Amino acid sequence: MGLKKFKPVTPGQRYKLLSNFEEITTRTPEKSLLLSKRRSGGRNNQGKMTMRYMGGGHKKQYRIVDFKREKEGIPATVKTLEYDPNRSARIALLFYKDGEKRYIIAPHGLKVGQEVISGKGVSPDVGNTLYFTEIPLGTVIHNIELQPGAGAKIARSAGSYAQLMSREEKYVVIKLPSGETRKILCTCKATIGMVSNIDHNLQVSGKAGRSRWLGRRPRVRGVVMNPVDHPMGGGEGRASGGHPRSRKGLYAKGYKTRKLKKASNQYIIERRKK
Repeated sequence: MGLKKFKPVTPGQRYKLLSNFEEITTRTPEKSLLLSKRRSGGRNNQGKMTMRYMGGGHKKQYRIVDFKREKEGIPATVKTLEYDPNRSARIALLFYKDGEKRYIIAPHGLKVGQEVISGKGVSPDVGNTLYFTEIPLGTVIHNIELQPGAGAKIARSAGSYAQLMSREEKYVVIKLPSGETRKILCTCKATIGMVSNIDHNLQVSGKAGRSRWLGRRPRVRGVVMNPVDHPMGGGEGRASGGHPRSRKGLYAKGYKTRKLKKASNQYIIERRKK
């Protein structure tokens, strides 16, 4: 999982830094785990643009990823490590002993031919999914459930992980990638290890065209617009535009949007670092 630097033969390649995809073992996805994926281009059912800066991009098919890991006690062998265009992490194709095939988020260090398993009484090895009651303290984990059986919601993107800090009665305390410390029920599950593709945040696209391939259209700053188009637009010369705000006039920086009485507040011990 390294990065590939390019010779500066064109301006777009001068600073380009991309993954070398050395861990990928096949280019052909498992057909039975694919779904067609329609894109809106930011338009609603009337064809009106309701979300800006979306559109274009390469066609994609959705890979059905197993975030629940509910096949407990059945060992599975890692058949392939694959690229997934819908997420930053790599995915692994598992062949279960009963013949079923499933995709999972590939943890860092997972190898083809390795055996993984989920459930109770399982050893805390990379790729195995355990209940919090059986995970040793201090273990690095990912794919963390918030509600028992609901599937993983936390630490699923490339290079992310959390750490199991302590147990308190029916809860465990975990430290999240953001620095937040929160309680989760012991009956939830998590996968051992950190998510693959750890160099993802170091990539440099090199040119604007690569953003277009990903379906991202150019984003125009509000400051350079006219007063009719944005609250921060207009003015003589390079006017700063006053306090940063959205197109609808709502403050954009420093304005708290989290609900004061949100149900999950009671489980958060320490807020994320500013």
